[in-house]
Amino acid sequence: MSTASQLNNVIDKTRRLIELCAALQEENDLLKLENESLVVALNASKNKTKELDEKMRAVKLAKSFSETNEKSVDIKQKINEFVQEIDKCIVLLKK
Repeated sequence: MSTASQLNNVIDKTRRLIELCAALQEENDLLKLENESLVVALNASKNKTKELDEKMRAVKLAKSFSETNEKSVDIKQKINEFVQEIDKCIVLLKK
């Protein structure tokens, strides 16, 4: 095998490696974007879960108040206070 043919062989293999590297880099970039998207979706889901947990806690608390002998005006006022507190928490979560 001549030196020229060996050199051409090396050049061909190098060209294929460069093409493969470019393809792998493109795939890597796509996977990074997909990963970022999934992380954002996961965080949104966690925030929604926290929000729903807080609402559920407020509903349970409101229900427990309804089972007591307090006046309905006091109950409504306490529910409104809890709703305001939940709304403040939601605003903080969205930041």
